[in-house]
Amino acid sequence: MKNKNIPADIKSKSIKEAKNEINTILSQLEKNDTDLKATTKEYERLLQLNNHIDSLFKNRAKEISAMTKKKIDIL
Repeated sequence: MKNKNIPADIKSKSIKEAKNEINTILSQLEKNDTDLKATTKEYERLLQLNNHIDSLFKNRAKEISAMTKKKIDIL
């Protein structure tokens, strides 16, 4: 799933907000054994949130690498 498939309401979340929603969805999925349609939607949302967090981490890692490279180049 690529970034363009992530809804705007998820893209605007911080890592902490996304993590909290993931925890909520996981607890709902653990409790809900009967409604497969709702479970599928929740699971898709969970994947979107996970991809968003992954994207945020990748962007932050790139920023840190760039800052480190600049510091090394200065020395």
